[in-house]
Amino acid sequence: MFRTPIKKLILISILALGCLYISIPSKFSLIGKEFNRPNLDIKIANTTIKRNFDMRFGLDLAGGSHLVFEADTSKIAADKKKTAIEGVRDVIERRVNLFGISEPTVQTSTFEGKDRIVVELPGIKDTNEAITLIGKTAQLIFFEIKDIPATKTSSASAIPVATTLTGADLQSAQVVFDSQNGKPAIALKFTKQGGDKFAEITGKNIGRVLPIVLDGQMISAPRVQAKIVGGDAQITGNFTIEEAKALSVQLNAGALPIPINLVEERTVGATLGAESIQKSIIAGVVGIVIVCIFMVVSYGFLGLVADFGLIIFGLITLALYKLIPVTLTLPGIAGFMLSIGMAVDSNILIFERFKEEKLKRNYSDALEISFGRAWDSIRDANFATIITALILINPLGWTFLPMSGPVRGFGITLLLGIFISLFTGIFVSRNLLRVFVKDGKNKK
Repeated sequence: MFRTPIKKLILISILALGCLYISIPSKFSLIGKEFNRPNLDIKIANTTIKRNFDMRFGLDLAGGSHLVFEADTSKIAADKKKTAIEGVRDVIERRVNLFGISEPTVQTSTFEGKDRIVVELPGIKDTNEAITLIGKTAQLIFFEIKDIPATKTSSASAIPVATTLTGADLQSAQVVFDSQNGKPAIALKFTKQGGDKFAEITGKNIGRVLPIVLDGQMISAPRVQAKIVGGDAQITGNFTIEEAKALSVQLNAGALPIPINLVEERTVGATLGAESIQKSIIAGVVGIVIVCIFMVVSYGFLGLVADFGLIIFGLITLALYKLIPVTLTLPGIAGFMLSIGMAVDSNILIFERFKEEKLKRNYSDALEISFGRAWDSIRDANFATIITALILINPLGWTFLPMSGPVRGFGITLLLGIFISLFTGIFVSRNLLRVFVKDGKNKK
């Protein structure tokens, strides 16, 4: 569809405008007037999802919440206490991550013989929802209805009886939309053993309801139409998007190994504050301007094209920071600054090659050959940096690489910068040059 350079240029322009829309602040001034950027409303079935595009900052730039939970280890043997505390910490960390809170700090501490878990949530000022999510046990149990025959003293009745199928048999839970009414629902995927249990339970309860109870409250009571095999099920109810997401997070994270109680809650201020943000923005603008001037002075018109690609790089990067979203800390800003310089690396390699190739052939052919022959160097250099960024992020959670939140933030912004710079340096700049650079004879 987009095979010609002109069509690709149109595609690049649409992408740049979309990223510009997302990148601009929700409130901004232009020509002395105040403007509000409307949020994006996505309608799926009968449900509308409202999405704003505000930048999320870390504790060091915007402050956040500091929560301290005390673990009840009175019923835990002394030799198993450490393992239980670490299990609580891991579950809480999974929950706040799945909840959409980026770069949380979750650590354990002992104070006056009491075991505590300290949770810091950047950018979260209203912590009620997060506290509820962290503290819930998420005990999911499937019940079946057992008939009680009539006796001389009582009439026939039915009582719910717990089955052996629980949340421990779950493999995953995710938010879906019910095909019948378009409302949010929870799709469950059981383990092999859980799927066998579910098939057995549904097989002997055809035509009857199967209550589903979470933390002692019935959330759904679907009627079994047929025996269900394969280990898939769905929880339906009058869920909102937020309720369905929170429930899926609890089910995915699992139950807390031991009870915890909130003993301290406070809002912490930014350690660096608005002044550091302002200085970082000024430094970023100065860095971009210097790089742009260097490219124009060194490569003339080619450098101007590279500068245009650098602007698109900045727009795409900011848009992704807001869409993912990335919690931006000062180390994260440093990663972005570093990626600005790296964004023109590929162009420099290509343009230096172009200086040699244009002496042998016309401009358009020299351009294509320069891009092709410089690719190996570009690929290898960026691949090495990608490996370094992945080590900093530690996505697999290796215990021998204990990285803190700010370090991960630096790695995330650096990794995003590498991939976006490859896109703008190879795809954007190349197609711009294909449109504007003609045969060398015409240039002369």
